[in-house]
Amino acid sequence: MKLTFTYLIAFLCLVSCTPRNLAYFSDLQEASEYTENIQNSSVAKIQPDDLLSISVTSPSPEANALFNRGENITTGIVSNYSIGSGTTNNLYREGYLVDESGYINFPVLGKVHLAGLTRNEAIEKFSKELEPHLKDPIINIRFLNYKITVVGEVNRPATFTIPTQKINILEALGMAGDMTAFGKRENVLVIREEDGVRKMTRLNLNNKEVLNSPYFYLQQNDVVYVEPDKMKQIQASTNTRTLSIITAVTSLLIVVATRLF
Repeated sequence: MKLTFTYLIAFLCLVSCTPRNLAYFSDLQEASEYTENIQNSSVAKIQPDDLLSISVTSPSPEANALFNRGENITTGIVSNYSIGSGTTNNLYREGYLVDESGYINFPVLGKVHLAGLTRNEAIEKFSKELEPHLKDPIINIRFLNYKITVVGEVNRPATFTIPTQKINILEALGMAGDMTAFGKRENVLVIREEDGVRKMTRLNLNNKEVLNSPYFYLQQNDVVYVEPDKMKQIQASTNTRTLSIITAVTSLLIVVATRLF
């Protein structure tokens, strides 16, 4: 009975006092300099359901008006993102929606297949296809709905539209207000849909090796999920009064055990 009582007290102390590692890249020495070549930086490729802004500029004002009609697409509120101290709400977008087969419907040219191409490759393709119609055309293409979602144990979970079309997981967590103290930094889940396949992987942000992961740089439509620690689950299922009672009883048991043993 005494042995069981001792084990119970030890277990309660272990559960309540186990510290969490809240530092990113904690395996990096404080006084050391860590340098490596970046080999996992990815370039965004156009995918079905992407919304593209495509502008064409040439010496002909009439041709410019023709090729810059675009498509009026109402998408609702797609995201909120912060720039400096302000927040921008994207209510309406105008652009070309890539269909399920990877095509857009462009003036004069008709259906143009863009899925699987990078932004620069798409610009080059448009330049060649517009040569018979325009002299020295200048084409600019941007993603209008390049977005990532961060949910779970972060301070501001949301879906964010990324103006630069390039973001890593630390920047995404920063946009979401960083993890809470209950977020498991050693077990962050990234969900990615690519070429009709859903992929999921877990990243350990306590370890510097995450910098080399192909999931460190996010792609459009990625979802980042920060798993809560077990203590968060205990806190969510137990009210403050119950926790206070447990703490008081544990303290009393420790005092009694100290006197008995």
